[in-house]
Amino acid sequence: MDKERLTLEIPYGMRDFLPVEAAEKRAIETELATLFAEWGYDEVVTPTIEYLDNLTLGSSHALEPHLFKLFDKDNRTLALRHEMTTPIARLAASRLRDYPQPLKLSYVSSVFRYEQTQAGRQCEFHQAGVELMGSATAFADAEVIALAIQGLLRAGLSDFTICLGQVEFASGIMNQFHLSDEVKGKLQTALEKHDLVTYRNVVAALDLPDKSKEALNQLPVLSGGAELLKKSYALALNEQSRRALDNLGEIYRLLKDYGVEKYVRFDLGIIRDFSYYTGMVFEAYTPELGFPLAGGGRYDHLLSDFGSACPATGFAIGIERILLALTRQGLEKPDKPKDIFLSYAPGREHDAIVKAQELRAEGKVVELALSAQEKEEAGAQQSAKGYESLIYLA
Repeated sequence: MDKERLTLEIPYGMRDFLPVEAAEKRAIETELATLFAEWGYDEVVTPTIEYLDNLTLGSSHALEPHLFKLFDKDNRTLALRHEMTTPIARLAASRLRDYPQPLKLSYVSSVFRYEQTQAGRQCEFHQAGVELMGSATAFADAEVIALAIQGLLRAGLSDFTICLGQVEFASGIMNQFHLSDEVKGKLQTALEKHDLVTYRNVVAALDLPDKSKEALNQLPVLSGGAELLKKSYALALNEQSRRALDNLGEIYRLLKDYGVEKYVRFDLGIIRDFSYYTGMVFEAYTPELGFPLAGGGRYDHLLSDFGSACPATGFAIGIERILLALTRQGLEKPDKPKDIFLSYAPGREHDAIVKAQELRAEGKVVELALSAQEKEEAGAQQSAKGYESLIYLA
């Protein structure tokens, strides 16, 4: 019994996609891959397995417990990729080193990470995204944000918000009060985890004037429209924070040129990862989902870790999260229609094959019965399999 149960089970955090689910997933992936190509992004495919040292290069080893690790025949430690940006950075710094910049690369891939599983969060999940490498401009940042918005629209969503922040603004606010590295680390971790209670407790324990503490306490809740940037200059007492706000203002101006500003809201408390991101960061949220659909930002130091200094920006969209959002909002999911079930009476096999080939050449999705049937039997099979129409050759 145990052996039988094990044979039928799958590992923790993994999932099967049944035919309808797989079709919906593939339809969204195809839409996104097509969109990325329309914007001039070339698709790349990297190995599912990488050397552990490459995946953790320049990052905290706190990441390691979340990786699926294994060993090759030479006892070198490998790991399943946990995201796509690092493998693409490795590729860009090696085999694409002599390609003309800026590099515009896209992907649709599965990634693996130990997680406590829940709806929209599995140990194996699927992402589609882009990496724009070789430009440090606000124009590049605006392009990837606008492309992420178009991706969500193309996937079938319309009610979502891009929350846009800037790592350097938060860093500048902390630096202007000359906080120790230890204190900054605690505040940054609390911001990354959206842990407002811990953040405020750390601020309360600081030996600072009340006005300075008030400024720090505003940081996690600085959220709003374009007017927020103007108000935030009052908190920015050093050049670092002011430059960050100027950068967000320039990105927003360009997003208005794209005509997508209605989807954008500023949230200066969104940080994502201080050790990784170096400029603008963003996350996409939608009703009925308590975690982001997509996220990204500027990461100008990653390629330096691979020996090829290069500014970069990009984003990833979670495919399962898109599907979950569409389901919870009662929206239609992209799908490839099942057009025709083609059946036939005895002796009409040749004609049925010819007819199926003709219809497929016209772009129709056609399933051909594998043996002769009565028309009633063919109709029942057409209905059970979800085909829109039946062609029966009597």
